[in-house]
Amino acid sequence: MRRIIPLADLDREDIGLVGGKNASLGELISRLGPGGIRVPDGFATTAEAYAELLDTGGLRTRIAERIDRLHRGAALAEVGAAIRADILGTALPQALQRELSQAYARLAREAGLDDPDVAVRSSATAEDLPEASFAGQQETFLNVRGVPALLDACLRCFASLFTDRAIDYRERLEFDHLAVALSVGVQLMVRSDLGSAGVMFTLDPETGFPDAVVVSAAWGLGETVVSGQVDPDEYVVFKPLMKAPGVNPVIRAQLGAKRRKAVYAAEGLTATVDTSPAERSARVLDDAEVRLLAGWAVDVEHHYGCPMDLEWAKDGRTGEIFLVQARPETVQSRRGTVLRRYRLTGSGRRLVSGISVGEAIGAGPVCALGSPAEADRFPAGAVLVTGITDPDWEPLMKRASAIVTDHGGRTSHAAIVSRELGVPAVVGTGRATALLTEGSAVTVSCAEGADGHVYEGRVDFEETETDLGSIPPTRTKVMLNLADPEAAFRWWQLPADGVGLTRTEFMVAHQVRVHPMALVHPERLTTEDRRRVDAATEGWSDRTEYFVDRLARGLARIAASRWPDPVVVRTSDFKTNEYARLIGGGPFEPVEANPMIGWRGASRYYDERYREGFALECRALRAVREDFGLTNVVVMIPFCRTPEEGDRVLAEMAANGLPRGGNGLRVYVMAEIPSNILLAEEFADRFDGFSIGSNDLTQLTLGVDRDSALLAHLFDETDHAVTRSVERLITAAHAAGRPVGLCGQRPSNDPDFARFLVRAGIDSISVTPDSFAAVKQQVAAAERGERR
Repeated sequence: MRRIIPLADLDREDIGLVGGKNASLGELISRLGPGGIRVPDGFATTAEAYAELLDTGGLRTRIAERIDRLHRGAALAEVGAAIRADILGTALPQALQRELSQAYARLAREAGLDDPDVAVRSSATAEDLPEASFAGQQETFLNVRGVPALLDACLRCFASLFTDRAIDYRERLEFDHLAVALSVGVQLMVRSDLGSAGVMFTLDPETGFPDAVVVSAAWGLGETVVSGQVDPDEYVVFKPLMKAPGVNPVIRAQLGAKRRKAVYAAEGLTATVDTSPAERSARVLDDAEVRLLAGWAVDVEHHYGCPMDLEWAKDGRTGEIFLVQARPETVQSRRGTVLRRYRLTGSGRRLVSGISVGEAIGAGPVCALGSPAEADRFPAGAVLVTGITDPDWEPLMKRASAIVTDHGGRTSHAAIVSRELGVPAVVGTGRATALLTEGSAVTVSCAEGADGHVYEGRVDFEETETDLGSIPPTRTKVMLNLADPEAAFRWWQLPADGVGLTRTEFMVAHQVRVHPMALVHPERLTTEDRRRVDAATEGWSDRTEYFVDRLARGLARIAASRWPDPVVVRTSDFKTNEYARLIGGGPFEPVEANPMIGWRGASRYYDERYREGFALECRALRAVREDFGLTNVVVMIPFCRTPEEGDRVLAEMAANGLPRGGNGLRVYVMAEIPSNILLAEEFADRFDGFSIGSNDLTQLTLGVDRDSALLAHLFDETDHAVTRSVERLITAAHAAGRPVGLCGQRPSNDPDFARFLVRAGIDSISVTPDSFAAVKQQVAAAERGERR
């Protein structure tokens, strides 16, 4: 009988012998270790050793009898507790005790240590399969030292095969309880209690976007990340450019709060303590370490042939990084070709916000629970509100319409399980348990990007399904309007031809929040504004770099979501009253009677009052194209009144390292002023393409304030003056070899207008993602000469 096997002697064919977790560790060591991937050494008990335990003292028969009682209506908690007591009351067979002691002694000798600290983990033989995830359902013990503690931890791992959540999960998937065996993996500890640890996925775990590696990281042992006790840092690496020379593919580096960390306990195994202010404000990993981990993750994904979910740890003594687990990702990788989307159609008072998990919306009465022991008062369809979840909550979570927690990040237990169950969850709210009223109706929305929100009452919403296979191809390009980098990956499955409009000002308002000139000239700020700028830029010694980094990484995520198709980025087009509302904006913005046709767009970029702010935008765009390697970014200049103004803007760009044509850079101009139409040939000499802004073009052609309710009946984008302007621009631009697009909602709402654009020869139409499928159908029909 093989009771113990070194991990190095295992591979992924040994799942039936040592479970998915241990077989995968063996595969990493034996197959990928020679390529440089580091995995701590160790050994595993076998399914045969577990069977030997079950054959001791009639244990197998007693378990079968108790499972039979469950099927006849006995309470799950009662059955689970009885089985665990049976196992814990049974001594490990003497032969297994002896071989565990010998294996531990060998591990100690090879490591050159006396009584080394080890991690003792459970590995079920039905675990970590592509079609099912048992992750987190059995126990793990860290900082186990000495033979008596090892034997005790192993027995507790065996008993954890029958936790209530594990029994419930196997019942739901119709696994035979006694056909699933448990192996115990024993590995040398990585001293991440002195360093850091976390998890990573080889796709975006929320959207399934396949070209990203998402890394979560926190100080101390990894259990705080997996359990959701901390809000970790998050890093996103763009896989297609990982091996491009001179390129940094880390397109997101978001700091988490990281208020707690798990460390070795003075007595016992581990303890959770507060982090220091310096730890909270610092990055856990630098870009080089993130790239190292992402490279390993891609190698593992390639080796296994499927998306992967991995855990890593960094030793605080040596600085070395290790992989400590690898398993197939089991939620997003099984998505079909039907795109399901939710959208709020009503409104309600926002009560609390956090991290959005999933993309659905749920509603029901609030039921706040302190522990799973209160499950008997949880009604099916209620919204579960609690501080944090662990695997003991799972039988209850599947009955919830939505889940809201105070703590946790995107890789916490609550997030992982809610994704698998398809239940919307908002995690890491900080105070939901204090703010949400027991029994009150709420709506939980995860359909608004990276931030999830809880609204008062039952807010109306709609659910739509799009069969991606039914969307027809078109000659006319149909592109997307995207502005929110947090939501960019949501739409990767749409067969769009790129992004026709990305609004820089949206990202400045939501990602940066600070007026760029306030970062360049803080001496002009009031004391209060300086305090607000200091708070927003905490941790940045160079505050202009804060602006550049936040904007560049936001733009990079949008550009990556459609790579290698073009992504048209419009430089900032705030009006002066909008700029003034940014942090520190007041001293830099004049008060204008009509900001709509005032100091906006191109006229700001070469003006001494904003030139240094535009230079920061150029630095961000240059970083996206050169540092991150996303050369699919096309720059577009808004509200350019004259060709000569275009010359001045292009000169400013060149002075800031963005010459038109340099490194393949194309520069477009918005066609939204009558002068852009009348002087189309001159603008075409200076710019590489046009994008029609139909709202401003209609407003300025007809002399109608688009915000005036009194004149709303006159604002019409299909007026002949507007449509003839569009036709004239297309003709002139095409004669000069320049493409013309239109970004606006009118084609979404008006099939006749979409047909007009196709007949006029428009090159592209850019619309919001939720109207993409309908517009694509309308354009296809127009190209066929049909009416829809």
